[in-house]
Amino acid sequence: MKILVTGGAIIRDDQDRILLQRRSDYGNWGLPGGGMNAGESIEETMIREIHEETGLVVTDHELYSVYSGSRMKYKYPDGNEVVFVMFIFNVKADLTGKIDEDNKTLIYIDKEQESLQLEFKSIEDINLEEISTVQRPLIEDLKNDIKSILRT
Repeated sequence: MKILVTGGAIIRDDQDRILLQRRSDYGNWGLPGGGMNAGESIEETMIREIHEETGLVVTDHELYSVYSGSRMKYKYPDGNEVVFVMFIFNVKADLTGKIDEDNKTLIYIDKEQESLQLEFKSIEDINLEEISTVQRPLIEDLKNDIKSILRT
């Protein structure tokens, strides 16, 4: 079983809604982010992945939490099993002119087609059943306002 180190972002709009991404690789919703490349710092990983998946440029960030342990096991649809170590950051990005007329969709053409949809959702409106199983503990913590650097 492989260990995947990932960097992800909690990006909030001016209504305190969180940007969620519906990913093409497994179809569920979660925070934007992705896997670390060899030689990258975790901050570089997160900044690169956010730009690749959303088109947004990170202007400021701080570590929110690190998720590891048995709850981070994941089986991809192709059968590959991994364990994630997720570094999650609170991120600021310039959203000026990037939100569609529906006032919830982030405007971005994803050339790599990693993102099927990018939408801002209030924490109360996030349905845990639609969230990637590996990110559910994180979304539950956000819903319950649980904050600590290390989460297992």
